[in-house]
This record gives sequence, C-alpha cells and structure tokens, in this order.
Amino acid sequence: MPDFDALREEFITAVTNAADSRELEFLRIEALGKKGKVTELMKGLGTMDPDERKSVGLSLNSIKSDITTAIEKRKIALAKGELQTRLLEEKVDVTLPIRPEQTGRIHPISQTIDEVVAILGEMGLQVVEGPDIEDDWHNFTALNIPPDHPARQEHDTFYLPGEADSERMVLRTHTSPVQIRTMQHGTPPFRIIAPGRTYRCDYDATHSPMFHQVEGLVIDQGTHMGHLKGCLIEFCRAFFDVDNLPVRFRPSYFPFTEPSAEVDIGCTREGGQFRIGHGEEWLEILGCGMVNPKVLENCGIASSEYQGFAFGMGIERLAMLKYGIPDLRTFYETDLRWLKHYGFSALDVPSLVGGLNR
Repeated sequence: MPDFDALREEFITAVTNAADSRELEFLRIEALGKKGKVTELMKGLGTMDPDERKSVGLSLNSIKSDITTAIEKRKIALAKGELQTRLLEEKVDVTLPIRPEQTGRIHPISQTIDEVVAILGEMGLQVVEGPDIEDDWHNFTALNIPPDHPARQEHDTFYLPGEADSERMVLRTHTSPVQIRTMQHGTPPFRIIAPGRTYRCDYDATHSPMFHQVEGLVIDQGTHMGHLKGCLIEFCRAFFDVDNLPVRFRPSYFPFTEPSAEVDIGCTREGGQFRIGHGEEWLEILGCGMVNPKVLENCGIASSEYQGFAFGMGIERLAMLKYGIPDLRTFYETDLRWLKHYGFSALDVPSLVGGLNR
C-alpha cells in the first residue's frame, strides 16, 4: 500500500502552490478524476478483506476530503487574485473624450401617422384600433362589398389557411373593419379615426403587400356632406401646410359609401418639378363618401335616424407626397442612410394633445 500521508502532502502542497485556475483544475483531475490517483486506489477496495477495506477506505476518504477542501480554498484565493489583476489592468481612462453616439431618427411613417392623428384629433376624432386578422363578414360583407367584388379574389387578398368546412380568415385589406366593430359595440354618435396596417397582393414602386391606412368615421343625426367636405378640406390644408390649397371632390363609387367621391388637391409638374398647391393640375389623395345606409343597418344602426361620412387614405402615399419620397419600397428596406436622410428627430413629432404647431 502507498504512503497515505505522503500522498496527502504531495497533492495539498501542489494545490496550495497552483499558479492559476487551469493548473488547479489539472491537479483536481490528477487526484480525483475518473483515472486520478485517489480514485484508482478507491477502486481497489473491493479486492481487500473487510478489516483492511475499512481501514484503507477511511484513510482514502480523509485524503479525498482534505484535497477537495484545499482545492476550494485555493480556487477562492485565485479568483480574488485574478479579480484584482483585472481591476488593475482594465482601468478606464476617464480623461478620454466620450464616444460619439448615433442619434435615432423617427421613421416617416410614424411621423405621418402622428401628424394625421394630431390634425384630426383637434377636430374631435378619437383613435381606435382593431385586429389585423379579420373574418369575411367584418372585412367584406358588413361593408356591402358583393361576393363577386375583385377584392374578395385570391389574386388581390391574403387568405389564411383554414378547414374545409369553416370560414377562412383574411389579412384585413383596409381598416374599415374597425369602423364596423365600433358601430356594432357602441351607441351613436361616433367620431373615430382608425390608423393601422393593411395587406393586399401588390408590389411595385407605389404599392406594397403591407402598408398603412388611416380611416375616419363620423356618425350622428345631423351629419351631412357639407361636414365631410369641411373636414377634409381643412385636413388637406393643415397636413400639407398650404392655407389656400385647392381641393376638389370628384364623383366616384365605393360599395360602403353613397354618394362617394375621390378627393384631389391642386398641384403642378412644370419643369419636371412636382409642387403641391400651385398650378392647374390635380392629384388624387384619398377616397370618401356618406356611409351607405346598408352598412349602418348591418351594424344595427337605424339609417332613418342616423347618417354620417367616412374617408380613408394611405399613410405611405401622404408621406411620399409631402416629403418627396419617390419609391414606396424604400420605406421597408431598413437602410439607415435612407432613414438618416428622410427621418425626423424627436422634436419634430407633433403633440397629440395640442395638435400641430403651424
């Protein structure tokens, strides 16, 4: 049998003098690992007679305990020493100038939404929201959109997979379902705006599969077309910051409004330069109309007692016109150089309480 006292002394001395954590781990494996010296001796206990096994076992357990204790103590000491070394070596030179920080920019879409909400909010309209995934009734049927309308076709709309015997859900094609839900679960009068994401199968310089809309709805007993025109004329002039901006209403058709109109603003393209508010040309920017009585009845509102108007516009389109952004696709390319050029500082964001400072 080996000299147990010498074995103990050998390893404890080596552990005490270990220079670093790596050497300490090597000593632990050499002594107590699967093939360590103490472990190998303990494997031989099974070949001894009971009296010898008891005596040798006690000695080996004592050696193992002493070595383990020595390793833990040395590990703590080494950790403290390594920490002190790092503190001395990793000093921060507080005399160095600070690193330049990149200033974040507000995306033109966020900026435009805030501007639209601020202007319409001053007119008494409140923001409401709804789900991006809608059923057919809220997205189409309740809005008086017929079954054969192109918007219901697969090539125009994103339908979600569904069971054969169940109604397929759809990514909303407009924020109009928010108007339906508001009228269903509330009592007139209503004065709301519904900004949010919408989805359609289209992609080019002026269209994106996912884009943003804001829609407005006003329902009351005395609401008429004059209120609609006044609201949108003031909105266009405030948003584009042109006091005498020419605005015209051109007859159109939408299933959910009757009568319906497209709203055009005056502009010019002389000399290859596009300018809003000057010249004799026109540019369409949004659609509107008086809410179709069928839509009111679908929501449980008596069309003989209440009437109102609705309008909708694309946020990206407004931003492109106001800030001179030529391609809609660049809104979603996450190019920091583009954002630095077209983005806004936090100080440019309009107050949602006091409106725009014009």
